[in-house]
Formats: sequence, C-alpha cells, structure tokens
Amino acid sequence: MALQQIDAKMLSKMFLAGAKNLENKKEWINELNVFPVPDGDTGTNMTMTIMSAAREVSALGEDADMAALCKAISSGSLRGARGNSGVILSQLFRGFTKSIKEEQVLDIPVLTRAFDKAVETAYKAVMKPKEGTILTVAKGMAEKAVDLATQTDDVIDFLTQVIEEGDYVLSQTPEMLPVLKQAGVVDSGGQGLMQVMKGGLDGLLG
Repeated sequence: MALQQIDAKMLSKMFLAGAKNLENKKEWINELNVFPVPDGDTGTNMTMTIMSAAREVSALGEDADMAALCKAISSGSLRGARGNSGVILSQLFRGFTKSIKEEQVLDIPVLTRAFDKAVETAYKAVMKPKEGTILTVAKGMAEKAVDLATQTDDVIDFLTQVIEEGDYVLSQTPEMLPVLKQAGVVDSGGQGLMQVMKGGLDGLLG
C-alpha cells in the first residue's frame, strides 16, 4: 500500500501514537540516561514535554486543520518542555511545525524540508551542540530524508527508511560519546526520539 501524502487528521493520529509510545517506554529510556548527567530522568522529561503537546492536540478534535495542529504541537511542547532532552524535543517540533503549518497535506518534499528545519531549529537552540546525542540522531534522519526525496514518492517507504537510518545513527552514539560507551548504552534522548518516530509510523500504519 503506497501512500503519497499525509493530511492533518493523519498527522494528528501519528503524533498522538508517537507520544503514547514514548510514554510507554519512559522507564526504559530513563535507565539509559547517563549523559550529560546520569540522573535517570530523560524518559520522564521527554514524556512530560510530548504529553503537554498531546493534550492540546487531543483537545482540538478530529477536524483541526494543519495550522491549528501545528500550533498545538509547538506551543504545547514548548510549554511542557522539561530538562535538556525535553527542550531539544520541543525545538525539533517547533522547527518541524513551522515548516508545515501552511500546507494542506505533507508529501515527501514537504516532509524533507520539515525534518531539515527541525534539526536546524534544535541545533540553534543549544549553546554547545554535542554529537552523539538526540541532535545527531535527528540530523542523521534529516540527511537520509534528503537522499530519499528523489528516490521514492511513498511516504511509508520513506519514513521506514528514515527510521532505519535513525536507529543506525543511534547505535553509533557510543562511538561518539565515551561516557555512553563506558556505560554500554546508546544515547537516551536519541532513543526517546526514535520511540516517537516509531510510534508515529505505527499510527500511520494503523
């Protein structure tokens, strides 16, 4: 089943599924948390951030247009942002939604631009961006999106491959941050982001 575009109703469903998946994996992500400080709260902070947005999205109901949906995701996550990982997640959403808020539907070129804008916004929001974190994972997915943009017009195929790349970059984070390697874990924020993406794809696939 090829799918060429995503409308606001579907994006809303994907976002809520992504939020739910992150919430379900919260404790597991907390256990991975060793950078920048091993305080075991990355999963909790990211969940509080995305759930703040999910509540606003749910309140809109099914007939919200793209602009209203983008506003709910962006303002809800910014308001709910907790901790470094939550702030970065909210900035990724801010950049992503800023890029798509005037669209009626999202196809691959639109999604590619939105991923790029998300990464650019998040990097700008961090004083000293550190590779081997959620930022690196997001950037890896955005770069993969650019590669794929000319190769497929199927959103499901596109997102599946973008997520595979994100998983690969995540698996490499211990090579970039010695503290992760010592602890034998991948970056917790990056893992949190991947759970949002995977939940979103599950939402799309129903």
